[in-house]
Amino acid sequence: MKPATTDRLLLDGIAGEIEVDVSDPGMGPDGQRRGIALIAHPHPLMGGTKDNKVVTTLAHTFNALGYVALRPNFRGVGASAGLHDEGRGETTDLISVARYAEDKYGALPLVCAGFSFGSFVQTRVAKVLNPELLVLVAPAVNRFLTEHVAAGTLVVHGELDEVVPLTAVFDWARPQNLAVVVVPGGEHFFHGRLHQLRDIVTRHCR
Repeated sequence: MKPATTDRLLLDGIAGEIEVDVSDPGMGPDGQRRGIALIAHPHPLMGGTKDNKVVTTLAHTFNALGYVALRPNFRGVGASAGLHDEGRGETTDLISVARYAEDKYGALPLVCAGFSFGSFVQTRVAKVLNPELLVLVAPAVNRFLTEHVAAGTLVVHGELDEVVPLTAVFDWARPQNLAVVVVPGGEHFFHGRLHQLRDIVTRHCR
């Protein structure tokens, strides 16, 4: 399911075209868009795409909050050119998408959100772009994610995540004094609990 009024674009990137779905809520009731939400999908070699349900849930949620939501496909996925680059080229491509959004919509507050491998990429993007908010859903700390993140980062994880154990997330978050929002009974893909993810993000960003 795609957010309403979604446009599909092909943007220029270092490795070729980057396929991006853009959902623009238009001008809000106060006369302006609230911000830009850049959302990164899970690992492309494991079937991750911009149309993943967690990713589209995040896009719907931020769109409803007044953000322009952008969902790129990583290299080699869909119509995006290039080959998987273990997070390096993917970071560069996300930065390019964010720069496009800034040029088109102005210097609006930026939110970087990622799911699983996408969280790893967004921690790298955040080091360059310093977003207003970083949102990490089921961050793959046991596989990729090693960066420390800014205070105030929203981390959401399922209690029963079978891909990234909750204990691994606690071990990563503890030295940073970083809070983790746990979804009871939730697993890696938040089956049956996407509404809870939506509500958590909405409350945090409202």
